[in-house]
Amino acid sequence: MPKTTTLTAFASALIAAAALTACSSDKPAPPEETSAEAIDKAASELAAQEKCYGVALANQNDCAAGPGTSCAGTSSVDYQGNAWKFTEAGECEKMGGSLTEVADNDPPVPAKG
Repeated sequence: MPKTTTLTAFASALIAAAALTACSSDKPAPPEETSAEAIDKAASELAAQEKCYGVALANQNDCAAGPGTSCAGTSSVDYQGNAWKFTEAGECEKMGGSLTEVADNDPPVPAKG
């Protein structure tokens, strides 16, 4: 048997063994959440967060970084004033961020106390 045929057969056997191992898990599938439960859970998590402007590092914003950007991870500079990141409710301003867009890209100054 030529060497390339042997290597191809060996690679195919490894792939098949990996697929079989992955498909033969003894763990039961997790229970499905109902749509209403999933919506309630997502709404609850979202209510516990707020958009915090001026705290995201470059390429680490959660979404909507203004003109020239499309969404998550598209801010171009650290602390971009029109880029936001989700923070726990009540924490944004403590971190030195703002609940509205800011005009500059200055690093946030955390609140004292």
